[in-house]
Parts: sequence; structure tokens; C-alpha cells
Amino acid sequence: MNEEHQYIFIDFEFTMPERSPAFKGFYPEIIEVGMVSVIDNKINDKFSSFVKPVQFPVLSRRCKSFLNITQDQVDNGMTLIQLVKNLEELSSKSSKNSIVTWGNMDMKVLRQNCLKVNQAFPFCGKEIDLSMEYKRFFGDQNQTGLWKAVQAYGKEGTGKHHRALDDALTTYHIFSLVEKDKRYLGKTEPTTIGDCVDFSKLLNKFA
Repeated sequence: MNEEHQYIFIDFEFTMPERSPAFKGFYPEIIEVGMVSVIDNKINDKFSSFVKPVQFPVLSRRCKSFLNITQDQVDNGMTLIQLVKNLEELSSKSSKNSIVTWGNMDMKVLRQNCLKVNQAFPFCGKEIDLSMEYKRFFGDQNQTGLWKAVQAYGKEGTGKHHRALDDALTTYHIFSLVEKDKRYLGKTEPTTIGDCVDFSKLLNKFA
């Protein structure tokens, strides 16, 4: 087994309801997945696929319009059980995993979807909500959207927003930028009183 630390950047897109009796008992289901595996600061693997929803297989007009996803795309996607198996295989590549998402919904929905089909949660490792890390690091009062966060760095997101693999790659991009800033600040020497006070002016004052 590969003992190197693996960072798994993941993004899901979910189904969306409409005001209709057809969506009674609705819960969000994964319909697209994007994953990026990073080991030793290098992309080790990438994966993306559409996923067939189980409980509400017909997409709402709102969902198709907002995500620009077609019914045919999800109908021809992988099953949720196949997705869980793929995630298990990816996680098993290393005994040291960190699963990084932007926000906490991805892992919440994955857990709920697994329960609905009697599948064990596929990941073992530390879960990192990068949006909260970003918020704490920059002292923001409110959580920032994924693409707004990367634009704050003067960069642009990868590909198209709300495409799962593009969002996973953008999450990795922001993670790299934040970690770089953390390392830079960690190397900064602490401020001394001599940095704050101009002693030449102070001595002249009392001369």
C-alpha cells in the first residue's frame, strides 16, 4: 500500500427539487462527480462521471437549467453503488488520506446517499472543509463561494463553474494557494520592538 499522504479533492453536483407532488420526500442525490488525487504536491489521478439518481431519476427543469446537465447524461452515468466502489478504491491507495471539499454539503450528501442504498461510507481519513479553512485564514465573517475565492487571489477557476471535475480542480488550486501563504507566514520572523520604534528619533527627542 502506498504510504504517502494522499489528498483527495472532490466535488459533487446534486439533484434539485421543484414544487411538485413528484418531488415529495425529496433529498439531494449525486448526479455528477469530479475527483482529483494529489500525492507529493502532484496530481496523481483525475476522474469524472455522471451518476444515475436512484429515488428521483427524472431531473427537474431547474436542475437541468442551473447545472446545464441533460437527462440523457445522467441516464447513461454510473450507478451510485459503482461510484461508492470507485471512491473506496481511491481511498485504499493510501493509508493516509485527507478528503478536501469546498463546503460541507458534499460529504453530507454522500453519507445520506450511501445510507439510502445500504452502502458503507467509502472514505477513511481526515475531512477538510476548505471554505472554512479559507474563512478562518482570511478572517472573513461569511463563507465565500468557490470561484469568488480563487478570483480574490487574482486567478480564475478551472473550466466551467458547476462542472464537478472543474470545481474539484479549482478547489485544489485554492488549497495550493492557501498552503503557500501559510508557509510564507510561518517563515516570517516575529516583529521586535526595534521594528516598531525609530530609536534615532527617540534619542534626538531627549538630546
